[in-house]
Amino acid sequence: MITEDLLISFGAETINYNAGDLIFREEEYPIYYYQIEKGKIKLNNYTEDGKEFIQNIFSDGHSFGESLLFVDRPYPMNALAMENSFIFRISRESFLNLIKSNPEISLNVYQCLAERMYYKYIMLYNLSFQNPVSKLKLLLDYLKSYHDDKAAYSFQIPLTRQQLASLTGLCVETVIRTIKQMEKDNILKIEQRKIYY
Repeated sequence: MITEDLLISFGAETINYNAGDLIFREEEYPIYYYQIEKGKIKLNNYTEDGKEFIQNIFSDGHSFGESLLFVDRPYPMNALAMENSFIFRISRESFLNLIKSNPEISLNVYQCLAERMYYKYIMLYNLSFQNPVSKLKLLLDYLKSYHDDKAAYSFQIPLTRQQLASLTGLCVETVIRTIKQMEKDNILKIEQRKIYY
């Protein structure tokens, strides 16, 4: 989203997070802009009974949690490193100064926020489905929409079955059964435990 040089020129530092490290916690107030140099981050919540609900997963080059820098509200989710990750972190004040003095960056931020809203709309709509095939297909369609090759089975799903379950609100066993059924129906293909859509 924002070039590394520009981030550094506005005071960004690179923080190393190990797999499982908490970056920010639900109910904390946002004070930094975060952008992943290398790694994988998930935004999640936990239900009352401890079940994880993954809101989104981000990787190299993506930012996360930035929308809350524009409002005086606490985070409604947690951010955790899924693997060892290097993340640029810049203070809220420096981030706002950066986008004020670089209007082209503002357009990138708006586009990113619009993409996130689109994803949220899709996932909110996904909650209305009772059929697990429909739930998974909608998520897989969304993920593949960013892939250039639209041919059948050309896109390897970069998520585990557990992550698919956490993103759709299904249990892992249901995801496993549904994926097997989708393979029988030629909707997707499984090779060496990897899912191709």
